[in-house]
Amino acid sequence: MHVAHLSLADFRSYARVEVPLDPGVTAFVGPNGQGKTNLVEAIGYLATLGSHRVANDAPLVRMGADRAIVRASVVQGERQQLIELEINPGRSNRARLNRSSQVRPRDLLGIVRTVLFAPEDLALVKGDPGERRRFLDELLTARAPRLAGVRSDYERVLKQRNTLLKSAAVARRHGGRGGDLSTLDIWDQHLARAGAELLAQRLDLTHALQPLADKAYEQLAPGGGPVVLEYRSSIGERIAGASGREELYGLLLEALGEARRQEIERGVTLVGPHRDDLSLKLGQLPAKGYASHGESWSYALALRLASYDLLRADGGEPVLVLDDVFAELDARRRARLAELVAPGEQVLVTAAVDDDVPDVLIGARYAVEDGGVERA
Repeated sequence: MHVAHLSLADFRSYARVEVPLDPGVTAFVGPNGQGKTNLVEAIGYLATLGSHRVANDAPLVRMGADRAIVRASVVQGERQQLIELEINPGRSNRARLNRSSQVRPRDLLGIVRTVLFAPEDLALVKGDPGERRRFLDELLTARAPRLAGVRSDYERVLKQRNTLLKSAAVARRHGGRGGDLSTLDIWDQHLARAGAELLAQRLDLTHALQPLADKAYEQLAPGGGPVVLEYRSSIGERIAGASGREELYGLLLEALGEARRQEIERGVTLVGPHRDDLSLKLGQLPAKGYASHGESWSYALALRLASYDLLRADGGEPVLVLDDVFAELDARRRARLAELVAPGEQVLVTAAVDDDVPDVLIGARYAVEDGGVERA
């Protein structure tokens, strides 16, 4: 699979830009702050319905505009599709497929699949658990777009349940009985049902990633491993012997019941996948806090390479995006990473100068400067 054409209107710094793309390697080269990352960010948005740089859509719309358009022609085998997203901050985004009638943005998931390498990836190792949960969930959705609905359902139920708990906590602090909690059992069931599905998928994904991440780390830093991935659940060790969604559902319900008093006091849900973490170990030690800067970079890159191998095994290669990554790496890691990604069906690279693009990544070059994107 590859993107054959990218069209942007009022996206980030671009009033309008048209960029034809070929299979193989394409590098966008230019000084910092000129819009290189904006181009690959747009492709990533089509793949995930989110940005790797910001948490909401407002910064994606060019100053002075009220919406942005991201449109791409996507080729997979003999099939070509045109997808379009209209980004409307504060309102619902809109989507079109093959210029037909409007579809849900969620319906576009899976048409473009990307694996993104970016400086922000260091947060996978050094950041808080939310970074690692996001990594897992975006990869889950890339593999099975229907899981976007599961994630949405879980987040909706969690929000409703937290609202109920917060009301109860406020009422108690003001001398009341704790508010009306008559519906809490129902919300527990909804949360456990959606949570069990999401939890089961994350556990399966962690198991599938483990050998691939270990292999990728060995390729990047021979002899530096092993890499160990362990899923840490808010329901504790009881998850170890669980088999199947129904058992996970029961375990979540049980844990919610045990935590109810504390949740009512604090006004927040303390049990569920939103409280989980992916533990990253290098040898016997946690990578966070013990791995050096170079080891942390290798670990983050290994997670991305493992994602790429997993998506490729599912059928159809994703687009590889390397956003200003090579400038962050030493010569050895730069060379190893370039050799590993060079055979990809489509590889998009951003760099401040030509020298930051390894020689093995031979392909098209675009100069990005002063708001323009010109093929060199």
